[in-house]
Amino acid sequence: MTDRSIRPDILRWGWTLSSFLLLSYLLCVGFGLLFPERFHMHEAWAPLLPGFEWLTWRGFLAGALGSFLYGWYIAVVVVPLYAVFGREKRG
Repeated sequence: MTDRSIRPDILRWGWTLSSFLLLSYLLCVGFGLLFPERFHMHEAWAPLLPGFEWLTWRGFLAGALGSFLYGWYIAVVVVPLYAVFGREKRG
């Protein structure tokens, strides 16, 4: 994998992971609004997403943005590492 081929992979994985994490976040918030408090996931999200507060617009948007950015962070770190460790050794 050359340096020129890493950028499209980062973009593809960035959008994929960010969309997945944002969708998961939205589903968990929706689940929390529909089901009793003992089944809520907001206590799991709070330590992972800075600024997240349950049932405030500011907290909701902070959680959505944080979820989306985590996907890009993972893509930017993991794709180049995968490229480095996935190289075939030629002797």
